[in-house]
Amino acid sequence: MQQGYKRPFAVTLLYILLAFLGLGAIGGGSVLIIDPSGEMIGMPVSLLERSPFSNYLLPGILLLLVFGFLPMLVIYGLVKRPEWKFADTLNPFKERHSSWALSLYIGFGQIIWIMVETYMVNAVEFIHVFYMSLGLLIQVVTLLPVVQRYFVLDDAAERR
Repeated sequence: MQQGYKRPFAVTLLYILLAFLGLGAIGGGSVLIIDPSGEMIGMPVSLLERSPFSNYLLPGILLLLVFGFLPMLVIYGLVKRPEWKFADTLNPFKERHSSWALSLYIGFGQIIWIMVETYMVNAVEFIHVFYMSLGLLIQVVTLLPVVQRYFVLDDAAERR
């Protein structure tokens, strides 16, 4: 990685966006697991009529793991840049650290999650637009040239 290279603001912004998503999903997912009826956060089970779920337990677990813990793990990967064999197999961008690709995937996943959620609840609220925009913003920031350059591997030429 770029040794001695000052971290661009866009990279810090990416960390902040992923942390915001992750911490919010840890909170939301935890509440849905604690109270699968959704009453604790004002989401009646009737919202799930068009879904395959009878309560919020499984969506809460998915929210906690995929959009809570995974973004936090990706932040760790972006900062520390460990060698992750599992992530390397999912990374088609061999010249960049695998956590960079995972960040891009989280943005895609967030957009898909919100699209499916709005279909299932048959409604679009401000929070859906907000979190859809967050997913898109994560993708845009991840794809900024300055962010891409920051996560280029030192041995990128050897990896091709």
